[in-house]
Amino acid sequence: MTKKQIIIVLILTATALVLRTQYLGCRPMHTDEAVHAAKFGQLLEEGTYTYDSNEYHGPTLNYLTLIPAKLTSADSYAKLTESTLRIIPAVFGVILVLLTFLLFDGLSFYTCLTAAVLVTVSPAFVFYSKYYIQEMLLVCFTFGLIVCGYRYTKSRKLPWMIAAGIFAGLMHATKETCIIAFAAMLLAILLTALISKDKTPLAVLKQTNKVHLALGVLAAAVVSMLFYSSFFTNPSGIVESVATYTTYLGRASANSLHTHRWYYYLDLLTYIEGFEKSKWNEDFIVVFAVIGCFLAFKKSSALHVDIKLVRFIAVYTVIMTVVYSAIPYKTPWCLLGFFHGMALLAGFAFVSLIKTFPTRMSKAVFILLLIIFGLAIPLYQVYLGAASHAAEPSNPYVYAHTSNDVFEITDRIADIADAVNKDIYIQVVTTGDDYWPLPWYLRGFKNIAWQGSVDRNAPIAPIIICSPDVEQDMINKLYSIPPPGKRDMYLPLFDEYVQLRPAVEIRGLIKKDLLDKFQALENAAKAE
Repeated sequence: MTKKQIIIVLILTATALVLRTQYLGCRPMHTDEAVHAAKFGQLLEEGTYTYDSNEYHGPTLNYLTLIPAKLTSADSYAKLTESTLRIIPAVFGVILVLLTFLLFDGLSFYTCLTAAVLVTVSPAFVFYSKYYIQEMLLVCFTFGLIVCGYRYTKSRKLPWMIAAGIFAGLMHATKETCIIAFAAMLLAILLTALISKDKTPLAVLKQTNKVHLALGVLAAAVVSMLFYSSFFTNPSGIVESVATYTTYLGRASANSLHTHRWYYYLDLLTYIEGFEKSKWNEDFIVVFAVIGCFLAFKKSSALHVDIKLVRFIAVYTVIMTVVYSAIPYKTPWCLLGFFHGMALLAGFAFVSLIKTFPTRMSKAVFILLLIIFGLAIPLYQVYLGAASHAAEPSNPYVYAHTSNDVFEITDRIADIADAVNKDIYIQVVTTGDDYWPLPWYLRGFKNIAWQGSVDRNAPIAPIIICSPDVEQDMINKLYSIPPPGKRDMYLPLFDEYVQLRPAVEIRGLIKKDLLDKFQALENAAKAE
């Protein structure tokens, strides 16, 4: 690259970093984020991690989070912050942008630049770069495998194969859905070879040095086993990493809670229904990705690019889109895998088309189209997603998300505890243990009980948090078990309706004498 190009890349990297690290701690923690945080808390405090194929994805997210935890001196679960956790996906969101430029000799610098810009300002990529889940890591590692694999085909140098193997191992150690990407890559290689009229679909694989390939596979296996075995302290984790696919396949086909129609992802990305607000769409990338697919298979489309690479990306993206759309189990962050391929194709299409315009004026108008629909509108959506709509259901990337009411719930409890008794006993009782992410927000309290139903033999707490369906059972316990004369009066803890998630109400009860004491202290503080 020239010095000018390097400066452009550095500016873009800084932009990506700023967009992904602003407001890291403002949005309430999603249930999945809180669960992963609790799992990491165990690793941080006890130094142990046991892979659980039923409840968790791969361990890379947990182990990598040790880095920011150590840098911020967070040596306990209670000292962790949202920013400390979310910085890891944010960093890999930036790395994803940077990796694009390792394809500059195959796609051209300006194609890479356009694609990188689209990813940098994409509301979906920015939003989920601030999510403490595995998806951004998986997308980054997947693209790393593609990039290093391509660089190996161009140079035939062993370090690129080793790097590709490391990325493959990291993919497997991150999330089970890596097998979809692996299968899509292999099929895309074979189909691209057929389309490009190679002597045989296996020509690409046959040209690979067998020793290099073996070392790449070994690197992948070692990396994966290191993480799943908790660095060989839990060898059974390696077996569990394979057994997990039974759980995953069952979940993908039978879980009705997250079952959506085949066009769910495309609906999120595009403005295709009249009732949708136009501010929530990423039509520019989707439309130009379709154009990119078309151009990839035109005989005259080889505009100073490696057309086989473009065709591979096109076939890979189509396969990923079809497979993810066909799987009934859908969560919005899963779209990132194929949407990244769409961004690459969109960059290719834009640069290819602009070369066909005959005058500077026509090129300028076309660039203005990119600025308005590819930059300005997405940046506006990024702002909304980071601020006013960070947890609002109107944001298409918000999914079963924690309500901002969680701050009112936890602040209320914290105010009472700080004023009256920091070691106060608290009970949280919700059907089906549906109290997440409260364990994250109440992590500073040591004397707290988490229950899935009312236990009539458990001690009665002065502060009780419960779901509406168990409130009556709790009230019966409060006023039927203690003998007459020893029954405490309980009052509502909250002055108004509060919810954990949309339509998931939470209620609170507090001993009257405790509330009276707190209010007296509060009034005295105000009088001063």
